[in-house]
Amino acid sequence: MASEELAEIEGQISDIFRALSNGFQKLEKIKEPNRQSRQLEELTDKMRECKRLIKEFDRELKETDYKNDPDTSKMLNEKKQSMIKELNSYVALKKQYASQNKRVDVFEGPGEGFAEENVLLASNMSNQQLMDHGNRMMDETDQAIDRAKKVVLDTIDVGTETAAALKAQTEQMSRIVNELDSIHFSLKRASQLVKEIGRQVATDRCIMALLFLIVMGVIAIIIVKIVNPNNKDIRDIPGLAPPAPARKLLWSSD
Repeated sequence: MASEELAEIEGQISDIFRALSNGFQKLEKIKEPNRQSRQLEELTDKMRECKRLIKEFDRELKETDYKNDPDTSKMLNEKKQSMIKELNSYVALKKQYASQNKRVDVFEGPGEGFAEENVLLASNMSNQQLMDHGNRMMDETDQAIDRAKKVVLDTIDVGTETAAALKAQTEQMSRIVNELDSIHFSLKRASQLVKEIGRQVATDRCIMALLFLIVMGVIAIIIVKIVNPNNKDIRDIPGLAPPAPARKLLWSSD
């Protein structure tokens, strides 16, 4: 006979199935997306609990299998398979509502899926199925490792190229800084030269103005001497011959 623990677990699973059935009927009447999402999360929690109870049912069944007759063991195994099948039907229904709601499926995160081959307990798999599943997982792991290696190699190449580009840019920046220093020095030297040229031009202008005044003074004295040669107030200019005295013509009368 089945133990009391199995009967208790079966009762809990039946209660969860009834709650899931009522929950999905309620979900059909909900139109608001946010409320649908909350309802799906509640149903997801119930399905997780149901999965845990099915595993516990299977474990208890193994522990008490030697006490049961063949017919009872067969009946309990069929009941377990029936519970798994019913749970999978609710999982499929949940997927349908989740896809219609276009929201992230929190129920099927990594390692949390309730697909049929994941809900199927390892104890029900044959050795060949376990080996095939293990080989498939190893192949997927190898492919993931190969992809990771490729990403690492690509990252190293990109890092090398980036380092080379940064080095070239650093050298270019150093050359630009040196050229800017040279330009700054040239501008400073040119500014000094402009100031010196400006001072020299100012000095030359003063000398030219002074020479102009001297020449104009000499010209003025010359003009005055020519116009009024008997003016004693003006001294003779050195190097300039004094004006010739006026000549008187004598007329002789016959």
